[in-house]
Amino acid sequence: MQKNIIYEDECMIVVFKPAGIATQTARVGQQDMVSELKNYLAGKPEYRGKGEPYLGVIHRLDQPVAGILVFAKTKQAAAALSSQVSSGKMHKYYYAVIYGAPSKEEEQLENYLYKDAKTNHSLIVKEDFPNAKRAVLIYKRIKTLMILEEEQEVSLVEVQLLSGRHHQIRAQLAHNGMPLLGDSKYGSENAKQLGREIGCRNVALCAYKLILEHPIQGNEMVFEKQPEEEIFLPFFSKGI
Repeated sequence: MQKNIIYEDECMIVVFKPAGIATQTARVGQQDMVSELKNYLAGKPEYRGKGEPYLGVIHRLDQPVAGILVFAKTKQAAAALSSQVSSGKMHKYYYAVIYGAPSKEEEQLENYLYKDAKTNHSLIVKEDFPNAKRAVLIYKRIKTLMILEEEQEVSLVEVQLLSGRHHQIRAQLAHNGMPLLGDSKYGSENAKQLGREIGCRNVALCAYKLILEHPIQGNEMVFEKQPEEEIFLPFFSKGI
């Protein structure tokens, strides 16, 4: 777990969650970040003999998605960080690898999402649909590459979330003709097929940058980490 820790002080801990690991789960025997972090904290001298360490979950990432998460180590920090999320003061940036190329270099997308709890699926619906929630993001094309063996294009886009909805990036980009590679739930058939052919095992989405205010001191802090999964590497290789 220590290798995944980006920053830690007395009130918060920032980590990089690998793809395939849940943020938090109640399933017996399944690895998750909350359990791993509590075990890590319990092993520190200052926590010994004091029971289970406190760890506040501030935001989450889907299990197949990698990226940066912040957790609170005190209730005071949890309240301050959660307030930043609800007020839009915490800024989250993602890298996504999509099938094809976007029609515009940069665009703000606004849709309405409805979460179907039975299928764990978010649907794009009309504004007046019952329980629909407004979802807004901005995407920007970074680079487009041609997979020569398949003669198909894939693109790296940066996404800034302006709202935090269930499966928002995956659902919105797919709905707007930019399905993510490796996404079996929202991807198009072409995107799924290409993902299988090039061995994309997880959703090609990574929360690579997080900007927040320190919950006690109030100074702005920026955390950033380049994606590690193989699907992203060609976009960051020199000479491409």
